[in-house]
Amino acid sequence: MLIRKLFRTAWNYKSQFISMVIMIAIGVGIFLGFNMEWKSLEHDAITFLEETNYADFRIYSESGFTEDDIKAIQDIDGVDAATRYFNINVGIKDTKKSVALNVSENYTVSTMLVMDGAQYDESSDGIWLSDKFADANDIKIGDELTFTYTGAEISGKVAGLVKSGENLICVADENQLMPDYEAFGFAYVTPKTLEKVLGMAFYPQINIISDMGKADLEEEIKDATGTTFLVTTKDEHYSYAGVMSEAEEGKTMGSILPVLFLAIAILTMVTTMHRISANEKVQIGTLKALGFRDRKILMHYTSYGLMIGLIGLVLGVVLGYIVASLIISPNGMMSTYLDLPGWDLVMPGFCIPVMAVMLVFLTLISFLSVKKMLKGTAADALRPYTPKAMKKSIIEKLPFWNKLPFGTKWNIRDILRHKSRSAMTLVGVIGCTVLLVGGLGMKDTMESFLGMLDNDISNYTTKVILSESAANEDSIALANKVNGDWQASSGISYEGKTITLDIYSADGGKVGFLTEENELMNLTDDGVYLCLRLKDTAKIGDTIEFSPYGSEETYKVKVAGYTRSLVSECIVMTDTYADSIGIEYHIGSIYTDKASEDIENSAIISGKQDKDTIMDSYDTFMEIMNVMIVVLVVAAVVLGIVVLYNLGVMSYVERHRELATLKVLGFRDKHIGKLLISQNIWLTVIGVLLGIPAGVGVLNVLITALVSEYELSLTLGILTYVVSIALTFGVSLLVGLMVSRKNKKIDMVEALKGVE
Repeated sequence: MLIRKLFRTAWNYKSQFISMVIMIAIGVGIFLGFNMEWKSLEHDAITFLEETNYADFRIYSESGFTEDDIKAIQDIDGVDAATRYFNINVGIKDTKKSVALNVSENYTVSTMLVMDGAQYDESSDGIWLSDKFADANDIKIGDELTFTYTGAEISGKVAGLVKSGENLICVADENQLMPDYEAFGFAYVTPKTLEKVLGMAFYPQINIISDMGKADLEEEIKDATGTTFLVTTKDEHYSYAGVMSEAEEGKTMGSILPVLFLAIAILTMVTTMHRISANEKVQIGTLKALGFRDRKILMHYTSYGLMIGLIGLVLGVVLGYIVASLIISPNGMMSTYLDLPGWDLVMPGFCIPVMAVMLVFLTLISFLSVKKMLKGTAADALRPYTPKAMKKSIIEKLPFWNKLPFGTKWNIRDILRHKSRSAMTLVGVIGCTVLLVGGLGMKDTMESFLGMLDNDISNYTTKVILSESAANEDSIALANKVNGDWQASSGISYEGKTITLDIYSADGGKVGFLTEENELMNLTDDGVYLCLRLKDTAKIGDTIEFSPYGSEETYKVKVAGYTRSLVSECIVMTDTYADSIGIEYHIGSIYTDKASEDIENSAIISGKQDKDTIMDSYDTFMEIMNVMIVVLVVAAVVLGIVVLYNLGVMSYVERHRELATLKVLGFRDKHIGKLLISQNIWLTVIGVLLGIPAGVGVLNVLITALVSEYELSLTLGILTYVVSIALTFGVSLLVGLMVSRKNKKIDMVEALKGVE
């Protein structure tokens, strides 16, 4: 009998049961999906990096490393393996395309994974090419390719199609946000091929596999070679840092959004099960009168929470795998950013215990909700549930109370009588608003970032990349010839960490600089400018110290101001100021208005990069972001509809006697509907007023946590506020209309019957 009653009761409260199942499924799905995303990403990437012998450290020298240098480093106790390494962007002859050319002298470090074709052979003259680049450009095994580098040509046939841990994120430089395999890829050639073209063994990098700490390794390298080199860990290398940053972002998202949905799901469960138990009070009394023991009745009603939890969890697990596979799969969103050979979904170990605890908690909610109703005799339980008597509130004692219309008084009393339901309605509205403001605000912020990057900072057409051997005099002559600005970048040690020193000659306006308020500024020749991430290290007018790597010099400079660096963490100065304090530098880039095809190739040019190619990579990023924003907007609308409809129906069930009384007194359905809708609107107004600043706060946390590598300026457009408010009110109004239509179905005689 109780089994039949279980299904009958579930059908009677189907809208409440369905809404609770949906909220639990969404909460579990987002929790599981986001946590599987970062765990799978971490697992798949680390597996691949280990398989390709990814280096733990990289050492740089513009003049190149000698055989004595590599031997000294290999002999260091604690260094497991080391190789001289060549990694330079080179062009493909007669095209605008380019690749990162890789050569590992000792092919036990920074290797590659062959996906198709021949395995690596040190005696070969072949080229091992990125399989994604080959696919995007219709290049097949056996095709002939010619790379151009400083006037020299490197030719060979494609021997294999590969993936590489060193090029896990295949971008030309830090300015390119997303890979564009039609324009840029990577390739490997053998040391024999490189030395034949260059006429010597030139390796400006050493890659090391070691478990040592950075400070200890730096000291050992200095003792072994007698020189202080720039040493970077894998955490500072773009591929490893990028994938770990994505994993950290996934963890952050997995600790914010799921908490919001799970909290609302649990609160909805608490509120709804309490109301259902209250409405089932007569049924509970009847069962007691028929001889059912309290324990049996308790188990029966507790099974509702268990059933809802089980169904919600099963659907949530399915949804979680769908969410994770949309991100982590060969065709998922992350595949446009990372070049991985395998996309296995992995669940973090804590997910199953968390879901088990959640199921126990949901069951406990049902248990506690009905236990209170079992107190007393069967006769007590048979009396219908009546809300507790309310004393006059402070508002009712105010002078203007009697002047208020009936509908306003009725709604205020109802909100104060049913505080938990009103609070849950506010939570639903606030949650909906937070998701809308956060999602749309992120889009505004990124569009503002791209606008500054495109229109204010990057005012050039082509970036000319110069070779390491180019003399500054020749580079300046070329910059003057193409009417361009130039930049010299190098690694420095500042405040105990490695950052970039950028020296500019930017009188031509091809490169712009922004203040903290996003206004264009001119660099002066009386000091350096700190990026905003370094703002807390010194005040304007202070003197700071830094040491360039590869030099024993320490420079003291004055802080002239701050500048917003959209990409790198850096200290900026003019070439005039650099010359005045005697800093040695090497010009690495020229920015010009000339198209790349109009710039003649020369021995000092190692590559060219079109600004449009860089901006196209940002467009790809925005396409992915737009998908995420659509997901957030849909989630916000679903959250609002489910929570508000569930609470609206419960409100209707609780008040159907009051509504029937109003109908008996002559109130028409239209007027009663307005009462219900107006209460929703009131709560929506309060929820929106609280939700907008909460959404801005959450967005600020997300920007700080998710994109800390960029100095983004929080931006929210008027349209974001308008759309967020309009959608929230639209959801509230829609739910109000759906609930108010139930007035027409009230059986006034049945509703007003009661046991005296």
